[in-house]
Amino acid sequence: MRKLYTLVAMIMFFANISAQDMQYSQFYAAPLYLNPAFAGSSEMTRIGVNYRNQWPGLGHTFNSYSAYMDHYLFNLNSGIGLIVNGTQESMSNLSTMEVGGVYAYRLQLGFSSFLRFGGQASFVSRDANFSQMIFGSQIDANGNIGDFSGENLGADVRHRFMDYNFGALYHNEAVWLGVSAHHITQPNVSFVEEGISKLPMRLSAHGGVKIDLSQGMSQQFNNNIMGRRELLLAFNYKHQDPFNQLDLGAQINLQPIVFGVWYRGLPTISSMLPNNESLIGLIGFSLGNGLDVGYSYDYTLSKLNQANSGGAHEISMRFSFLAGDSGQRDRKVSMMPCFKY
Repeated sequence: MRKLYTLVAMIMFFANISAQDMQYSQFYAAPLYLNPAFAGSSEMTRIGVNYRNQWPGLGHTFNSYSAYMDHYLFNLNSGIGLIVNGTQESMSNLSTMEVGGVYAYRLQLGFSSFLRFGGQASFVSRDANFSQMIFGSQIDANGNIGDFSGENLGADVRHRFMDYNFGALYHNEAVWLGVSAHHITQPNVSFVEEGISKLPMRLSAHGGVKIDLSQGMSQQFNNNIMGRRELLLAFNYKHQDPFNQLDLGAQINLQPIVFGVWYRGLPTISSMLPNNESLIGLIGFSLGNGLDVGYSYDYTLSKLNQANSGGAHEISMRFSFLAGDSGQRDRKVSMMPCFKY
């Protein structure tokens, strides 16, 4: 355990080690976090929350949460949004809080094809409590831990900075394809005075296709409304130096229930450098009145292994409703064919 604390301390504070972003398995349930061009893409008003508990079996968990709200302005062909992201790592008492404003513009290319451009500006605060951290300089040859590490760090340290993201998204009635770039300016996230630790740019390419299984509509027996039956196939590729990651997944929408499965990894990498991270199962429910709830579980495939890590649990909730002048809406034309979770 002492070695683990020392390793974490070294990773956190040496300048040549870069921070990495949190991630969600249900990334389409956190649309503004995935790509700012998703702001207003539902052409409704949405309020959503996401929570992820990663690797609970290690005893020191990584918790991530996100909350967002977005709205589409029909008279301006624009979407606006607000997003709050946070992470907390229990071992190092490191937490991050981000508050951002999002804007996206929708450009119509044809009767049912659209191109959206989005941008986000965020204020970020990173906080650390070093009072319980153990550094290698505190441990003597006999394994005893001294009181002073020799590190010039206060008990509580806070670092604040601005961050900027950009994205684009194309879609028609059956296909969507998006790209996004986060941390365009690569801000310095170091806690050490005069230290430099750049947050690497996160690049993402994501897309998918919708396959209609019901000739458009089918009757729901339980609530007497029309419900779609759809199969959706999708991918999400991410690069954040020095890591690459590919998610491949499928969801079947049998309203009011959605079932999904994802594989996360890079199966084409050679056996000398395997990158098989997890297999993810998902179930979601549309509870009526615009409320959607999703739960997913990550089964660990990497060398960390399932018994040690405990996988990851993730929950999402979203409430969607119509606001403003309903006479301005033509949602049959512009509705996106996208994953719900």
